[in-house]
Order: sequence, then C-alpha cells, then structure tokens
Amino acid sequence: MKRTLFTLLKIGVPLAIGIWLVFYFYDALDSDQREELFTAFRQADLRWLGLATVVGWLAHVSRAWRWRYILEPLGHRPGFWNCYHAVMVGYFMNLFLPRAGEASRALSLYRTEKVPFEQGFGTILAERAVDMLMLLGIAGVTVLLQLEKLDLFKSRIATFQESQGPAAENGIAWGPWIATAVAVLVLVAVFLLITRPALRYRLRELGRGFGQGLRSVFRTKDRAGFILHTVLIWAAYLGMFKLGFHALPETVDVPMAGILAGFVAGAIGIVLVQGGIGVYPAFVALIISIYMLPPEGGGYIRPEALAMGWLLWVAQTLMLIVLGGLSLLLLALKRPATP
Repeated sequence: MKRTLFTLLKIGVPLAIGIWLVFYFYDALDSDQREELFTAFRQADLRWLGLATVVGWLAHVSRAWRWRYILEPLGHRPGFWNCYHAVMVGYFMNLFLPRAGEASRALSLYRTEKVPFEQGFGTILAERAVDMLMLLGIAGVTVLLQLEKLDLFKSRIATFQESQGPAAENGIAWGPWIATAVAVLVLVAVFLLITRPALRYRLRELGRGFGQGLRSVFRTKDRAGFILHTVLIWAAYLGMFKLGFHALPETVDVPMAGILAGFVAGAIGIVLVQGGIGVYPAFVALIISIYMLPPEGGGYIRPEALAMGWLLWVAQTLMLIVLGGLSLLLLALKRPATP
C-alpha cells in the first residue's frame, strides 16, 4: 500500500506542478494581454511555430551533451539521458521557483549518477559563465550592426517606461530602504558565517566546486566538441527566434539586425521577470517594431510585433512545462543510483 501511494505521489506531483504552472502564467495575464495572446494564435501559422519549438528543444539536447564534456575531467561519465532529464528539470523548476533550476539540476544528477552536488553545481555555474559571454558577444554584434539606431532604441525604451506609470505612486524614496535591507542581509550573512561552521564548510565546498567546474572547461579532452555544442546551443536559440517570425506574414521580412536586437531584448526580459511573463513579449515587440512600418493610428508598437512576442513566449514556456515536467516524472520513477 505504501509503495503504491509513493508511486502515485511520484506521478501526481510533477503533473500537478505542470498544470499549476499553466494556470499560474495564464492567471497572471490581464484581460488585454489575454486578448493579445488569443489574437496572436488566431493569426499564426502554427506549423512554423512548431518547427521553431523543435529547434529550440535541440538547444537543450545540445546543452545536455555539452555538460558531459566538463564533467569528465572531474572523473564522471554520466549517461546522456540522465544529463538531459536533469537539464530539463532545471528549466522546469526555474519556472516554479525562481533561481531553483541550477540546484535542482545538480540534485537530479546526484540522484541518478552520484555526481557530488558541489561538483555538479560548480560545472553548471561554469556553463552559465560561458553562456553569458556568448550572450554578450551576440549583444555586441547587434550593437555594431546598428549603431545608427541606438538613440532610437533609447527613446523607445524611455517611452515604454513612461507608459507603465510612476514606479511609486505614494512618493516613497525606495533607494535608502533598499540599501538598508541589503546592509541588514549582509550583516546577517556575516553573523551566520561566523557562528555556523557547517555553513562555512558548505560555502567553501560550493566555491571549490565552482573552481573545479571552471577549470574543467579548459581541461576537457574534447575542446572542439565543447565549442561546437556551445555554438550549436546559441545557433538553435537564434534559429528558434528566426523561424518563429515566419508564423506571421507581417514579420517574415524583419531583417537579421532586427532579429538579433529582438533576441537580446527578449533575453533581458526573461532575466528581469520570472519566466519573462508579460515583459518578454513587450520587449520583443518594442524593438522589432523599429524594423517594421509605423503602426496605423500612431503608437510605437505594431500589433503584429506584439503577437510575435506572445507566440515565441508561449512556445518556449509550454515546451519547458511539458518536456520539463515529463523529465521530472521520469526521474521520479527512476531508481536512484547506488554509490
């Protein structure tokens, strides 16, 4: 009886989280955003959107394969599918709990392959450093391709910020309060580090794991493979973004410079808000509208640009919920590895 109940929980919890995420993201939309979303799907050629989603999924497949290259110098040779499921669980948990993805991914690999958490977590942080360099590189190329549009970008962003209304209607100066809160948190952290040897040890081990992960990037035996998969990951991200623009006839002719600028703007939106909800479509539309004819009746965002932002956001988010939830379910049913 206990085993049956435990199995049902293993199946039910991932499914419940996945269903909750769908309702959570939908409930977070206001009435205007829901109408924009439905309008976007009524206009779209979903075949192109499906192809874009498959290409985006290949980026996660490549990320799982690349992870194996930097785990090998640390003495671990995990199976591909365990790495893949851990990667997808990480993305899934990031939607459920902000910034929980990296820890969930490392814990998943510890459960299936007995890779020490500190080392797994360290390699993930090292990957993040490499990916940040790639994103900065793409942003740099984007800026170089359209230096003449920088002032226009700034004015559009300023107009968008003004349209969102004042940050604090009651006139409270938040700066001193934020600074005070940060100072208190720092003092609490210092106190805990001084009084809790176990915490000091754990943080030291995490730091050591990050150092090992960073060194393993340079010590991997297959550097060419690591570089190739890094390029493939970001090529797939850009490919998904580009293919999505074919779903609407009005966005097919957006030039590559606009694709790159919209991609960077969307990445910033995802960083700023959990899952990029609401912000991702707005940022993408704000930028790519610059490369389209001005909207009829004035304004600075074309309706088709906003529709494209919503289509890309839904495609990515649903993929992570469905495939990430499936990976979580499969790992829950899998027997843990023995040391």
